[in-house]
Amino acid sequence: MSDPIWTRDEIDSPCTQVCQIHPDTRLCLGCARSIEEIGDWSRMTPEQRKTIMAELPSRSPAPTTRRGGRAGRLSRS
Repeated sequence: MSDPIWTRDEIDSPCTQVCQIHPDTRLCLGCARSIEEIGDWSRMTPEQRKTIMAELPSRSPAPTTRRGGRAGRLSRS
């Protein structure tokens, strides 16, 4: 039997241990949370965490358009 003191009814962190913040979107490439959300996660209420978890699938942590390359060089001409 597990000790009820150590049983926690919390939403798990969405962290995937790929912790890298994209400079343009300011979102983590692993979990799509903002740096503020990551820092505040342990102090958030379960309701706040649930709200963020529901938003994560619709977030794009990295831009989907290419930067630079031949098209980027040609557009600067």
